[in-house]
Amino acid sequence: QVQLAETGGGLVQAGGSLRLSCVASGRTFSSLTMGWFRQYPGKEREFVATISWSGRSTYYADSVKGRFTISRDNADNTVHLQMNSLKPEDTAVYYCAADDSFVVSDSRGNYDYWGQGTQVTVSS
Repeated sequence: QVQLAETGGGLVQAGGSLRLSCVASGRTFSSLTMGWFRQYPGKEREFVATISWSGRSTYYADSVKGRFTISRDNADNTVHLQMNSLKPEDTAVYYCAADDSFVVSDSRGNYDYWGQGTQVTVSS
């Protein structure tokens, strides 16, 4: 089992920045593909970004490309999502996810482990 805990959500004005972090435990972190997803009220969870176990491969949703950066620190068992130039439409609950299949994927069905989520609110 993998336990995930997100931190860093909050309220920010449009154009501002936030950094989300997710600490993983229960499994060798360097064996996990990590991802970030977000969910709007009444909508399905959608892909934001993913990073391979080594950190050498990253992939982003078109809506965040060029504004968000995913990174990981295998020594600290942590994955980060740096969010810049935030827009009101980025307002959502953000979830950290992990997968132990070594597959880099934008499909939420590929991820077996999920955090509890952290709220990000961007005011206009």
